Parts: sequence; structure tokens; C-alpha cells
Amino acid sequence: MTADRHLSPAETARLLGVSVKALRLYEQHRLVTPHRTAAGWRVYGPAELAALHQVIALKRLGFPLARIAALTAGKAVRLDAVLAAQEQALARDAGRTAEALALVRAARARLQRHEPLTVDDLAKLTTETTMTTKATPEEMKAIFDPLIAKHYTQEDLVGLKARETTFDQAEVTRIWDGLFAEAKDLSAKGDPASPAALDLARRWSEMVKAFTKGDPGLAQKAGALWKEAVSDPNTAPRLPVDASVWAFVGKAIEALKAQGG
Repeated sequence: MTADRHLSPAETARLLGVSVKALRLYEQHRLVTPHRTAAGWRVYGPAELAALHQVIALKRLGFPLARIAALTAGKAVRLDAVLAAQEQALARDAGRTAEALALVRAARARLQRHEPLTVDDLAKLTTETTMTTKATPEEMKAIFDPLIAKHYTQEDLVGLKARETTFDQAEVTRIWDGLFAEAKDLSAKGDPASPAALDLARRWSEMVKAFTKGDPGLAQKAGALWKEAVSDPNTAPRLPVDASVWAFVGKAIEALKAQGG
């Protein structure tokens, strides 16, 4: 893109793999300010695309928009810092994939040598490799629809449905995927009161608060729903976190509250 070229919202969204609705949401949070043509149409140039890269990168690392706005405070985050964070996250994902692949290959090699796999071998193989496969949206719907009907009243559901119009679901999903992955990593380290765990707890709580609009009753119901889901052996293997990770996050949130967070 040349220095004087500007793109429409539709062109920008297509180029960056986001929705036009997401662009409007970023603008509302003052994370990017598109130019205006003489006719008043929004357009995006190189500077705006650089700002959008930073916003999208930070969101995919698990930061909610409110946190990104606080971090940037009206000025762009240094691009190299964002790229460094992206590099770390990608390396972490690559490491998990490499470890899972090594486990599968080692298990196959033992079987080819006619060596049995122990219970511990099979347990590790299951937990470290099958959880890398995300459930499809249809599978997640099948898991959660009965739980939603159990834990929420009709009035709750009407209110939540109305709030969906204020969210970009694709963006919300990306944020939660990042939080789930981070929770799994931190849970393996075992310290729910560590600075990293407390930061995760804060961002996790911010996402819950955004979804429930600060309603403690809805937050409690959401927590109960997920606790039941991760505790059910029929549904737990298809979820992005297991009961131990869920418990770790709960402890981190309690530690954050104890510190006044």
C-alpha cells in the first residue's frame, strides 16, 4: 500500500481479517481514528493500519479493549514490543504442538516395538494431545445449551441476548482462547498468586464483567455453569480448560480480591 492510499472500512476489514463492526468498536474505544473524506466517509491509511495491527495483536494475546485503551493511553504501543509479545505467544503454541507430536511419535514407536503403554503413559497422552483439538461451534453449543437452560432463567436469557449486539463474537472468542491458553500454562507452574496469574485473573474478571454488565448474579451463574461443564467427564475432554485449570483460575481470582483487585 502506497503512502497516500486509503482503504474503505470494508476493504480494511477484509485485508486484516476482522469485521467492519470490529473496526467501529475500535473507533468507539478511541483505539484508532479513521480519516474522513470530504463527503464524510471513513477511510484508513498506513498509520491507521499500523494502529489496527497493534490492537488486533494485543486482542489475540488476550487483552480486552478496555485494557488496550489503558495501555495505549491515546498513543500507539511501540510496534516492536507488540511483535515481541506475539513472538512469545507463537513460540509457546509451537512448543505445545511440538511436545504433543513428540508424545504421539514416542507412543507409536513403543507400540511398533510391541511395548505396552502404562496407565500413566496413556493418561499423559490423552491430556497432552487430545486437548489440542478444539470443539467445533456445534459441539460447544450441544455441550452448553442444556447447561444454559439449567442455570439461566428466561429473563436472564432475554437480557443476555440483547447484550450480544454490543459484542463482536469473533473477537470475544479470540480473547477467551488466549486466556484459556494462558491459564493452562500458568496452572502448570502452580502459583495462583504469582504476578502473571494475578494479571490473568484481572483480565479474566474484566471479560466476565463485560459479559454480565457487572451483575454478580449472572457472574455466579456463569461460573456455576462452567464448573459443572469442566467437572462432567462426558463434556470436559472437549473443553478448552479442565477442572484443575478452572480451579487454578478461581484461586487466582480469590488472590486478586484479597489484594484489593
